[in-house]
Amino acid sequence: MIVADVMTTEVVAVEPETSLAEAAGWMVHHRVSGLPVLTRDGRLVGILTEGDLLHRPELGTCGRQAGWMRGIMRAETLAAEYAHTHGRQVGDVMTRNPTFVRPDLALAKAAELMRQKQVKRLPVMREDSLVGMLSRFDILRALAARLDESCIEASDTEILDNIQTSLAQEPWAPRDGIRFNVQGGRVRIEGRVGSEHEARALNILARNTRGVSRVEDELEVAGQEMYFINGAD
Repeated sequence: MIVADVMTTEVVAVEPETSLAEAAGWMVHHRVSGLPVLTRDGRLVGILTEGDLLHRPELGTCGRQAGWMRGIMRAETLAAEYAHTHGRQVGDVMTRNPTFVRPDLALAKAAELMRQKQVKRLPVMREDSLVGMLSRFDILRALAARLDESCIEASDTEILDNIQTSLAQEPWAPRDGIRFNVQGGRVRIEGRVGSEHEARALNILARNTRGVSRVEDELEVAGQEMYFINGAD
């Protein structure tokens, strides 16, 4: 799955000269957490996000550094901070040089990039043109569709083969002593594992396999045997 498969193509964009009031109104109206900022020739120069609007004198949220801190800050830094918190145009407040992705990028890599950069939305660029926006909601929508795939029917042989294939790809999975019996979409797991975590992971792996309707856990966990000691009379 790639970015183009799930991105939103109907994108609302603003210009650097757009008033902050108008841009904030668009965000509220369209229920989006960010807007790409384009020049009139379509060049991406920034993105306006909710985070850019958190510190405003109108909300009383600007705040001021302690006096000693302001005393050691350069005038240039203080001026930049003032412009960002008091600006009334998008260009004054936006995050410049935003991270963007290409439409053919693997969705998994885009999701990881969003996590690393701690952003909720990414512009999608094809060459120098904005073609969409990728948001966390778009990824959630793709996840919901994938989760529904577990309801698709599969033969017992296919289920068993898929379980074995998944096991072979997991470094934590025990290689010996575990048996999976599949009948009518129901999976029974037997054998002995070293911890409850392994048992739980095996159950989840089986439940997540396409076509599985039920999992019966008959695993033994090492160290959980019951010992009975006869006390002396």
